[in-house]
Amino acid sequence: MVKGKILVTGGAGYIGSHTTVELQNAGYDVVIVDNLSNSNADVIDGIERITAKRPTFYKNDCNDRVAMRKVFEQEKDICGIIHFAASKAVGESVQKPLLYYRNNIDSLLTLMELMPEFGVKGIVFSSSCTVYGQPDILPVDETAPIKPALSPYGNTKQINEEIIKDTIHSGVDYKAVILRYFNPIGAHPSAEIGELPNGVPQNLIPYITQTAMGIRKELSVFGDDYNTPDGSCIRDYINVVDLAKAHVIAVDRMLTGKSEEQVEVFNLGTGRGVSVLELINAFEAATGVKLNYKIVGRREGDIEKVWANPEKANNVLGWVAAEKLEDTLASAWKWQVKLRERGIM
Repeated sequence: MVKGKILVTGGAGYIGSHTTVELQNAGYDVVIVDNLSNSNADVIDGIERITAKRPTFYKNDCNDRVAMRKVFEQEKDICGIIHFAASKAVGESVQKPLLYYRNNIDSLLTLMELMPEFGVKGIVFSSSCTVYGQPDILPVDETAPIKPALSPYGNTKQINEEIIKDTIHSGVDYKAVILRYFNPIGAHPSAEIGELPNGVPQNLIPYITQTAMGIRKELSVFGDDYNTPDGSCIRDYINVVDLAKAHVIAVDRMLTGKSEEQVEVFNLGTGRGVSVLELINAFEAATGVKLNYKIVGRREGDIEKVWANPEKANNVLGWVAAEKLEDTLASAWKWQVKLRERGIM
């Protein structure tokens, strides 16, 4: 029995593709909209190989209101949206702020304007721990103050959260769940889908695996003089499949009326902080592959240390980050090896 039809924007991307797999495994029909600016249409084949079901796919830009209207007109029974489509690299956002403000804010506005017209019941928004800036207290929970953003990327997440809350407060007839991710890593255990950015990776793990494969000459570690045990930045690294499963739970909760609140906010993390240098050591231990890396200067926009208090998601959603870091890193390497075998990278 089909539970309903979910629109997944950015569904050919890293987190979107893994979430599509989990949605389809849970009995949802999925419609993907992706402009393929940082993804590849071959991902749709990978999703089908895992689930034996092919999601509906539209190559559209979510900023294009006319194109999005046509999607809603054709897929009349969309009951919920998971909105991933966004530019997502902190460093790049500092260099290209207008690109980030245009892509990340306009896409949400387009969706939220169309939702009431087509009877969509709710939206799950892909937010980020960057909204907390450098927290005063660690681990950080959902009651922590939202601090001035350290990057345009982080600011777009803050602005979009405010847009959602203000819109819900205005009395629209749909719900929203805001999921604040920490750092998603790893790949599906089948190695049929994983993180495959176009061009030079902006995120740490694909840069690590590409360096280990010899595609990149060396990995740059941005700073070793932070106020952390080894001087490198600390993050909360969460397995992407664990993260994807949380979206299915959030959609179920939103569409079945389990929550009386119109807007809910959850942190999605492991509750464990890991430094960049610790992550490199863990990757080498998990794979047996040595990494060529060097310490360079700090990168503008980076937060010193942040990790989650995930108790609200644990207790309210019944969700936990179950995968071990070593297994997650091994899955990322397995994906990279499979790409090489396929002649992709």
